[in-house]
Amino acid sequence: MRNKLLRTSVVTSFVLLVAIGTAHQAIAQDAKTSYATRAPLDEYLMPDRAAEVALARSAAPKSISRDATILVLGHKGYETAVQRKNGFVCMVGRGWGAAFDWAEFWNPKIRAAECLNPQAARAMLPIDELRARMVMAGRSKAEIESALKAAFESNRLPQLESGAMSYMMSKSAYLTDQGSHTLPHVMFYTHVKTGEDWGSGAAGSPVMSSPYWFFSSKDKSQAKGLPPILVFLVAVPNWSDGTPVSQR
Repeated sequence: MRNKLLRTSVVTSFVLLVAIGTAHQAIAQDAKTSYATRAPLDEYLMPDRAAEVALARSAAPKSISRDATILVLGHKGYETAVQRKNGFVCMVGRGWGAAFDWAEFWNPKIRAAECLNPQAARAMLPIDELRARMVMAGRSKAEIESALKAAFESNRLPQLESGAMSYMMSKSAYLTDQGSHTLPHVMFYTHVKTGEDWGSGAAGSPVMSSPYWFFSSKDKSQAKGLPPILVFLVAVPNWSDGTPVSQR
């Protein structure tokens, strides 16, 4: 029964991947509320810095997040709130970390708690930091997209490293207006060309995959010279605090 519940949650909540840049195009465009324009910048901030640190930490089990570096969003972008040594970086992503044509891109309610391992932090975090600086500086979506493409094409952003992964297991996260708003899972970032070798999408498989769209879910091509990234999602049965997914 528990496995059936988890599988149902995985299928109905695949839209949650949009919050970190991946999703099926049809689902990604199915938001019930329109967020056509940027909200006031203060709505993307969490006034309680300690609460943001706690939410970021809740993305992964305490054994990992207690020694991780924690970032919080400030008026000029992400700032280091806690500096630690295990190489993991935990943060709370916002909707504008997703594909530029996602319907909830400007949704100020998005709070995507995530803990990136050292490889993912080195490769993926600079992307989030660039977006955040530009959003908080009031730049338009078109300006952000143009700057991101230019940064990739000029090799000012790092390439993906082997072994990059992240935890998204917070029961308090808010990843989308859709469904139950969150789902505990882990992500693996790869240069694999097809998910078939992982059994992705096969009947009974807990593994799903989707291209990581930096720019548009309609155009899966990346910036010039940037290798495509295929992200694998594996749903897990427990939240980061150890309680079952059926309890929240």
